[in-house]
Amino acid sequence: MLQFLSISVFALEALCHLSCASSLNDTWQEWKAEHSKVYRNVREEAHRRLIWEKMAQTVQRHNQEASQGLHSFMLGLNHLADLTTEEINQLHSCLMPEDLSLHQNVTSTPHIAGPLPDRVNWVERGMVSEVQNQGTCGSCWAFSSAAALEAQMKRKTGQLTPLSPQNLVDCTAAFGNHGCKGGYLSKSFLYIIHNKGIDSAVFYPYEQREGKCRYSVRGRAGYCLDFRILPSRDEKALQQTVAHIGPVSVGINALLPSFHHYRGGIYSDPQCNQKLTNHAVLIVGYGTENGQDYWLVKNSWGPAWGDKGYVQMARNKNQCGISNFAIFPTV
Repeated sequence: MLQFLSISVFALEALCHLSCASSLNDTWQEWKAEHSKVYRNVREEAHRRLIWEKMAQTVQRHNQEASQGLHSFMLGLNHLADLTTEEINQLHSCLMPEDLSLHQNVTSTPHIAGPLPDRVNWVERGMVSEVQNQGTCGSCWAFSSAAALEAQMKRKTGQLTPLSPQNLVDCTAAFGNHGCKGGYLSKSFLYIIHNKGIDSAVFYPYEQREGKCRYSVRGRAGYCLDFRILPSRDEKALQQTVAHIGPVSVGINALLPSFHHYRGGIYSDPQCNQKLTNHAVLIVGYGTENGQDYWLVKNSWGPAWGDKGYVQMARNKNQCGISNFAIFPTV
């Protein structure tokens, strides 16, 4: 075994010798161990190492600039660091564009008496379940819609029960969703309404792949009576809804490397195109930090991504199209 390991290390060094930085050897080994990375052969590892090194340089440069006040957020070497931008986008472009003209559920700004609170955090109030990792399945739409419904069920029943994204992945094709190839937030809620329920995540666990629909009323842990869509690009209406109703499902542009490798701070990237939304997330709060307004957003890329699975996204500038399409269920 030791002889094989020595040969593998030698082969990796041989493949890397022109490009790989030996000073990063220990960091590379630590990163692989932290994220349980195993490659098929030394050639694949050398290829992934080079992608990782390029990202390591980008992270270092960005964070140096952030320390000089040029950026409001930091980057990090998370579990996606050995993938190219194209590979990440292929895995995580999972939200279908909604046509608001087809919906009768667009609501007006909620009528709220009195001033809005300066800060809201539904995680602290026990309305949000733990961050999950959608993995290689394009199921962001299922995670976002299930989490939004969890919060409303918590308000209704007093109990927070994680609901099953896999139930939605497997069972909503008839409503127009495409399993691991993407879906619509509204059609997730339509399914739950017509199905008269959704199973719990414990009863119907996540598998990172499409399967046969196995919904059972025995595992039913949530239901949905209707859903409401907020006026497009209206962050005031979005703030009022988050403050007084709860977490809201939204679509964002998650195509940039700066988002893929976000680690902390308030994410504000002027290069993020507001018109292109490819990923579904959940707004779970908002606030202001160092004079900059932000949304607190739960992602479905696991707790190793971002700030334990969360990102603070700039508020009141429609960062990455975050207010283009916002939807919440009613129970």
